[in-house]
Amino acid sequence: MQSLKEIIDSPVTTYKGSEATKSMVEEQLIAKYGKAELKNLDCYHNMRTFHSWLNLGWKIRRGEKAIKSITFVEQKDANGNILKQFRRPVFLFYYRQVEKIGTAK
Repeated sequence: MQSLKEIIDSPVTTYKGSEATKSMVEEQLIAKYGKAELKNLDCYHNMRTFHSWLNLGWKIRRGEKAIKSITFVEQKDANGNILKQFRRPVFLFYYRQVEKIGTAK
């Protein structure tokens, strides 16, 4: 099992870099942790879905609420041409909301 520092230092998320979704996440982090926490925000390393954290050996702390964001999914034809694009919600958890599996408070 990787340590939290190793997870944060390794680029394994699928974040694509939208400024609109980053600002949505920033607003929610400010409300939860305060403006000073923005210096630690790195969407490529310390924001993950429930299953992504679970696969890395970490679980969401009891009572934590997801940070809501969106992504766009593309529907393609057999040739790979984009037919349509639709919006899908994504529920993320910040590194301060997780703990190693097997640890309890």
